[in-house]
Amino acid sequence: MSNNKIALVTGGSRGLGRDMAISLSKKGLDVIITYQSNKEAADEVIGQIEQNGQKGFAIHLDVMDLKSFDTFSSLLKSSLSKSFGTEKIDYLVNNGGFIHYANYTDATPEQFEELLNVHFKGPFFLTQKLLNELILRDNGGIVNISTGLARFTTPGFATYAAMKGAMETLTKYQAQELGKRGIRSNIVAPGPIETDIMGGAVRDNSDMNTHLASQAALGRVGLPDDIGSVVAFLCTDDSKWINAQRIEVSGGSNL
Repeated sequence: MSNNKIALVTGGSRGLGRDMAISLSKKGLDVIITYQSNKEAADEVIGQIEQNGQKGFAIHLDVMDLKSFDTFSSLLKSSLSKSFGTEKIDYLVNNGGFIHYANYTDATPEQFEELLNVHFKGPFFLTQKLLNELILRDNGGIVNISTGLARFTTPGFATYAAMKGAMETLTKYQAQELGKRGIRSNIVAPGPIETDIMGGAVRDNSDMNTHLASQAALGRVGLPDDIGSVVAFLCTDDSKWINAQRIEVSGGSNL
């Protein structure tokens, strides 16, 4: 049986989730990631985790499909038992997601429903299932992911930011209600980051990158490891007295 703490990162095959998973392994945690479609990318992340001396495995999960959570839960428990000699994880990182860009007056019910499912409804009920089935260990932790756009506004992100605002409120309720089990819940809010989200717009569009960098006190946009290291910190005993907090990681954007 492994004595290492174990973290589960949804959407861990790419973008911010990839760096979160690798950063967790650098902190000495074993890591499970979920992926929706790209198994090859997920396997590459597991290879990085193993290079860092930790165990890891990847499981398919569509966070938008609540009906799949029973099957996922059973597979997770059996994989944990086989790989780690336990059926419990210590930390859950609700990271998986995507963005639909649309001004408020143009946003469609279909876009709303998809963003609701992936950013709020899915994490809400996945976390609930892992708690009720005692897969998430008492005295563990939850790290939810928000966005700087829940504090400041940029046209085109009303639906996305509203779902993240809901997650920020949920985080405080989780912290209050789960405190008796010793479970901490915090939420990390990234600013603009160079990833492949939205077709890599922040990373690849030099005009957008320069503009967003000018809005940050530190004069640049973020990189994935700016976020991954903070998430990893929240999954260690170094953060044992941090609870119910929104931690914005944006370099001081839009102050």
